[in-house]
Amino acid sequence: MRPIARMSLVRVALAAAAVAALASCASVPTESASTVLQRADVAMGGTALRSISYAGTGSGATFGQAFEPGMAWPKITYSGFSRVADYENGAFREDAARSRAEPTGGGAVPLMGTGEQRTTGMLRGNWAWNMAGPAPIPAPVALDGRTHDLWTTPHGVIKAARANNPSITLRTQGGRTLSAVSFAVPGRFRATALINADGIVEQIESVQPHPVSGDTASVTSFSDYRDVAGVKFPMRIRQNMGGYPVLDLAVNEVKPNSATSFEVPALVAAAAERVVSEPAAAGVWFLAGGSHNSVAIELADHMMLVETPLYDGRSAAVLAEAKKLGQGKPVRYVVNSHHHFDHSGGLRAAVAEGATLVTSEMARAYFEQTLANPNRINPDAMEKSGKKANVTGVSGKRSFTDGSRVVDVYYIEGSVHAQGFMMVHLPREKILVQADAYTPGAANSPPPAVPNALQVNLVQNIERLGLQVDRILPLHGRMVPMSELLAMVGRKG
Repeated sequence: MRPIARMSLVRVALAAAAVAALASCASVPTESASTVLQRADVAMGGTALRSISYAGTGSGATFGQAFEPGMAWPKITYSGFSRVADYENGAFREDAARSRAEPTGGGAVPLMGTGEQRTTGMLRGNWAWNMAGPAPIPAPVALDGRTHDLWTTPHGVIKAARANNPSITLRTQGGRTLSAVSFAVPGRFRATALINADGIVEQIESVQPHPVSGDTASVTSFSDYRDVAGVKFPMRIRQNMGGYPVLDLAVNEVKPNSATSFEVPALVAAAAERVVSEPAAAGVWFLAGGSHNSVAIELADHMMLVETPLYDGRSAAVLAEAKKLGQGKPVRYVVNSHHHFDHSGGLRAAVAEGATLVTSEMARAYFEQTLANPNRINPDAMEKSGKKANVTGVSGKRSFTDGSRVVDVYYIEGSVHAQGFMMVHLPREKILVQADAYTPGAANSPPPAVPNALQVNLVQNIERLGLQVDRILPLHGRMVPMSELLAMVGRKG
């Protein structure tokens, strides 16, 4: 090779190195996080924004209520959806009118084609609650999620970031350079806001704690910003959580600084988990006192608990009561009726207690993977204990016995509520424990004009298996005789 050619190659290499060096410099922020946030606050009209309300229609999903373990959350349609974010008081309200968009999966939404559900969820400071008509219902399990939703609104994220020691990097996305401002609200969530050159928040990547899935990722995207009374707000909001879509909202109304005053009800502020135990048979107790029930069963040298619901707070109280009723016998097994998050929210507490988790075989691998996810943002009992989940599966049927008492666990087949749906039968006592397939109404309630499909399916499964049942211990509602279920499906006892 001639010297001139070699020199040309050297110059090309040096030029390439210089270009690479300049490209790498592009990832170094020229503005501080504080400067970017201040500019965004001004650009989006947030400097004097104390609160904002917005409403729209669209679609969503019932998070944690998948038909099959690991599937996407079941779709719903919102005929109405609104939120109020009160930044000044750390308060939040969400109202929704929703109906099913697909026939299978869980949640309290009426079965496909049978109506619409209206919900109201509230937050102020460290309290969360729901409204059932005029009555407030404490909802501590919703505290983390609603705190996250308040401070991951487009203006809320700027205010939260400015208050929580933000950091900044630059990110190239779609050929554009965005400021990625990251921060953490201790014990609640961490987030990264992607802010464009015009100071507009385009996307928020966040992680929040969850009783089942641990530290759970979410991505919220904002588009089609418009000016409303000097405040810029997106007319399209999309969000996914846990890897699947949960919201796609077309906004049609925005009100900056709307009146938002609401206080924490005294009943909510004074709420504490309460477990009320009622004997159902010798060595069998119905554990009520909340929205979700459990059942404690005594065996020769240990206790079996059916269901640890909701979150650590509820399930810790239930586990303590089970040990007390068993006069100190350890809780060796916890039976999980199905994988929906409200019914599996206390499984981590059961792991911390040293219990083996009994799930459907269909859900076993899902729970092994999900419960292995850390919960570091707000460490739960399992995270603090350092213990690993021991999960055993049921394929159709499995029996547990101490030589005297028999506890049979069966699949509920053919239900639109869930796959891997299980119920527990005590043959000697003729007791059935089940969740969601049948929730008794008030005493002496008349049967519906059209029988509920879940209740019909439960009766079909009882008959398919030839189970002798005198009483039902539902995991929602009151203990009832089998005759009440039969009456609800138009059958005589």
